[in-house]
Amino acid sequence: MADVYGAVVPLRPTGVLADVWGRSAVRDVILTLGAAGAVGLAAQVVIPVPGSPVPITGQTFAVLLAGAVLGPGRGAAGMLLYVVAGALGIPWFAGGSSGWPAATGGYLLGFVIAAALVGQFATLGADRRPGHTIGLMFIGNLLIYLVGMPWLALMTTMDLPTAFSKGVVPYLMGDALKIALAAALLPGAWLLLNRRRG
Repeated sequence: MADVYGAVVPLRPTGVLADVWGRSAVRDVILTLGAAGAVGLAAQVVIPVPGSPVPITGQTFAVLLAGAVLGPGRGAAGMLLYVVAGALGIPWFAGGSSGWPAATGGYLLGFVIAAALVGQFATLGADRRPGHTIGLMFIGNLLIYLVGMPWLALMTTMDLPTAFSKGVVPYLMGDALKIALAAALLPGAWLLLNRRRG
């Protein structure tokens, strides 16, 4: 897009990436189903953690990316669909499991909350610069842990320090890598979009 002097002025997109090409009820349903399915696929990447009932998976990355790309409503709806469908028997929890997982159920509930909050911040532009995206993803991961770790302690009779060491510490390095990847992907997508529409 050019101003009156012919200089290229980058567009300032509003909303989230999923809305750039328009929005409809059918599109919303497809995106919500797709978000749930993407988390289900990411859950099949499983690395067991010795001494912990919480495996390393690709779920958190898919959850936070879905929230940022879809916004709060569709992001949270996709995660809620993922949780409810898995609890009712669809085998798309970690490693193809299903049914309500007592020890790790708090992390699943955290997915819904984190997707909603990350999506809300993304609508305000928090996914358009690498530094902001790092903060956005950090907050999303923190929310998942704030729900998941106390739940883990309660369901397994661990004390909180033990739940922290078993349910948070082993995942921090992987979270850092996922955050770095998101900090490249999301602002990069907006930059590419601005250039193509510029």
